[in-house]
Amino acid sequence: MKTYELIAPCHFGMESVLKREIQDLGYDVTLVEDGKVTFIADADGIARANVFLRTAERVLVKVGKFRAETFDELFENTKALPWEEFLTRDAKFWVAKAASIKSKLFSPSDIQSIMKKAIVERMKSVYKVSWCPETGAEYPLRVTLMKDEVTVGLDTSGVSLHKRGYRLLSSKAPITETLAAAIIMLSPWKQDRILVDPFCGSGTFPIEAAMLAANIAPGMNRSFTAEKWTNFIDKKLWYEAIDEANDLMDDTLEVDIQGYDIDPAMVKIARQNAKDAGVDHMIHFQQRAVAELRHPKKYGFVITNPPYGERIEEKDNLPRLYREIGEAYAKLDSWSMYMITSYEDAEKYIGRKADKNRKIYNGMMKTYLYQFMGPKPPKGNKN
Repeated sequence: MKTYELIAPCHFGMESVLKREIQDLGYDVTLVEDGKVTFIADADGIARANVFLRTAERVLVKVGKFRAETFDELFENTKALPWEEFLTRDAKFWVAKAASIKSKLFSPSDIQSIMKKAIVERMKSVYKVSWCPETGAEYPLRVTLMKDEVTVGLDTSGVSLHKRGYRLLSSKAPITETLAAAIIMLSPWKQDRILVDPFCGSGTFPIEAAMLAANIAPGMNRSFTAEKWTNFIDKKLWYEAIDEANDLMDDTLEVDIQGYDIDPAMVKIARQNAKDAGVDHMIHFQQRAVAELRHPKKYGFVITNPPYGERIEEKDNLPRLYREIGEAYAKLDSWSMYMITSYEDAEKYIGRKADKNRKIYNGMMKTYLYQFMGPKPPKGNKN
């Protein structure tokens, strides 16, 4: 079967987690770069990657890569790519996004316009037509220019993969589902350990943890742009990927996953989101302040995304809030804590230096994942 070079973008700092996910699916990773992982897969792999990958933002089919320092070079090199191998005669295609970093060509709108014209010229020449009707399936393109190297990819996902379909309601500053999943997967947490998020907001951490525990594929309840690309991805491959996901799922297992929030409205939203994700029976949500965080069992995990103080009026409250986090965590004997925040004085007010600290970009915001490590439980201890 024909194979493709696929590119999976992810959050900066989480490439190692995505690489492991792709390898676990059975595909060969060929390149790991800042914010993306490249791998080889067949058409079946395109469907499976979209359905199963928890930490990828989308899945792109690499059409080509070339160098361009002028718009003439951009036009000619784009035109030279084998578009007829990917686009049908009636395909609707456009450059949905163009990003330029350290390149001579830097205007996204000009890049988009010139590449569109180049593809049209190629299609007219190959299909012997005077114009492209664009009445068929949609084939959005995403283009990256890095130091004058142009990488062109077809976007198989459409809506970003962090949109699982369960979070119709969200908090003011939600963490994306993909980043939440990556942080959980980066930690040593397993389904037989306790997990508590004392700032659960719309419930993303607890829900992603429950989906991970139950082996619920993140793309089971949504659609993908490439489902309509029947010219090189057979429709049955999508059904087979969903059937595989259904076979692997087990939401009957016993877990201890909890989410707290001081705002009762957010607790209500989190419960609804968990219900929509099919994991409401696996999570206990409760209105509770972080100062009241306690648990009788040992070796649990706090995994959380506390307020950053992005608004001026909230900044004054941060020292007290992070001191409360530190005091509550100190009482949790033998627990670990994974906390993502952009607040640079977090360790100062928690009262303890993190064992590990990883810089992660949450969108355009620089954040830190502080990792406070508790001891491993003795073998055979499930608490």
